[in-house]
Amino acid sequence: MNPQKIIMTALLALACCARADDAFPFAEATIDSLQARMTAGTLTAHELTAAYLARIVAIDKAGPKLNAVLELNPDALIIADALDAERKSGHVRGPLHGIPVLIKDNIDTADRMQTTAGSLALVGQRVPRDAGVAARLRDAGAVILGKTNLSEWANYRSNNSSSGWSGRGGQTKNPYALDRNPSGSSSGSGSATSANLCVAAIGTETNGSIMSPASANGLVGVKPTVGLVSRAGIIPIAASQDTAGPMTRTVRDAAIVLAAIASADVRDDATKQIPAGLIAELAAPLKAGALRGARIGIVRGLPGFHGRMDAILSLLVETLRAGGAEIVDPVAVPSLAKLGAASGMVLSYEFKDGLNRYLAEPDRVTPMKSLADLIAFDNEHREEEMPFFGQEIFLTSEARGPLTDKAYVEARETCLKLTRAEGIDGVMDENKLDALVMFTRGTATLTDLINGEGGSGSSSTLAAVSGYPNVTVPAAEVFGLPIGLSFVGRAWSEPKLLALAADFESRTHARHEPKFLPTAEVK
Repeated sequence: MNPQKIIMTALLALACCARADDAFPFAEATIDSLQARMTAGTLTAHELTAAYLARIVAIDKAGPKLNAVLELNPDALIIADALDAERKSGHVRGPLHGIPVLIKDNIDTADRMQTTAGSLALVGQRVPRDAGVAARLRDAGAVILGKTNLSEWANYRSNNSSSGWSGRGGQTKNPYALDRNPSGSSSGSGSATSANLCVAAIGTETNGSIMSPASANGLVGVKPTVGLVSRAGIIPIAASQDTAGPMTRTVRDAAIVLAAIASADVRDDATKQIPAGLIAELAAPLKAGALRGARIGIVRGLPGFHGRMDAILSLLVETLRAGGAEIVDPVAVPSLAKLGAASGMVLSYEFKDGLNRYLAEPDRVTPMKSLADLIAFDNEHREEEMPFFGQEIFLTSEARGPLTDKAYVEARETCLKLTRAEGIDGVMDENKLDALVMFTRGTATLTDLINGEGGSGSSSTLAAVSGYPNVTVPAAEVFGLPIGLSFVGRAWSEPKLLALAADFESRTHARHEPKFLPTAEVK
């Protein structure tokens, strides 16, 4: 029998009496609280893992049917048992020892789970080894529960896609209002973590794919500096912007997970740039009262945001000020308006180059050897893969030349100049800032498979294109739908941004557990 069917059959017995409105004993549990119980001997990794697996069956596969988890790890309980044995023998690997996590289905795992980017084209591929991120999680003692659904190909196939939809997994739902979009492309990681289907999840981002679903699902999300977390074994979009990062319910948990997955990797040259001492600093406790004396620049007027958001931002600015921050409001970033098509061109070139390299890696077993093969597969399986939207982004990328093309080289230089020297670095130097703060995105939009996800504003481009860090934290709600606030800084400034975000979080406590409402309570 298929391993997935075996584990699902066993878990159905555990979950038969569980419903979305039942009290879950580990709802909103933090890593520290779970570790304390395991240290005290009142909880085991096996018990914790079994509870989350049953919760997934009850909430994701039944009940509100979030459709956030593509598949479960058939070895999860075996892994948990081994970690319990280690703990009993006196060996604890660290704060993630025995902690159940989910990872996005574009991250290679050399186990009995699939790695498909949500596409039927990669079903059955065998990967040569764990991605760097997956290997770091295992080394840290995390229990990988399964793979999360995502916007197929990390939302890089069509301009009219619905975030959270994949040919393999269908449409993921937002746990706050089931008719709302969870946003993408780390939609399953966002929905699952918010719904307490795991303690933490890993998402990936090229531009907004951690930030946006974290905000829409009421989570903390960290988009690290490109190179802090290995990209090896992650199905790519653009090497200059791709990164993996944590999605959690608290800043402290995000910091713990980031410290675990941050590492140099011989398979990713970008990780050679990690400053000495940074990973140790990430693992240290967050600086308390970080807002006091910090100089914060407020970015307003970004396109696409509803007019009501400005008044909400002003209230949040007062929270920052009450924490002792010195506020510069507003701070303009005029270079963003000049990006134009340069960013899109960089992604289009780098996608073809990176994906072809990924598929051609030695010992990677799949009939798909190139982007051209994927385009042909989609055409041959149009009914399953393209019932709602096409693959025009694929086609544009396939038509691109090598990364030595003048058009690419100039576009990349333009992006760096506008988002670094004339963007984050320039603006922070001019205003002597410790961080830039702005809304992450607007409220979650209605899911629309016909027309694709509508826009409600986004601020992710500045940090994404520069390759610099971004931390989003729950900040407020509009009609019960969460919105996040982003803390953006210079390269390698994650410890400072996390501390600032944690201080803000302690003053707002804006995260509220979702109730799986059929629609938003608009009154």
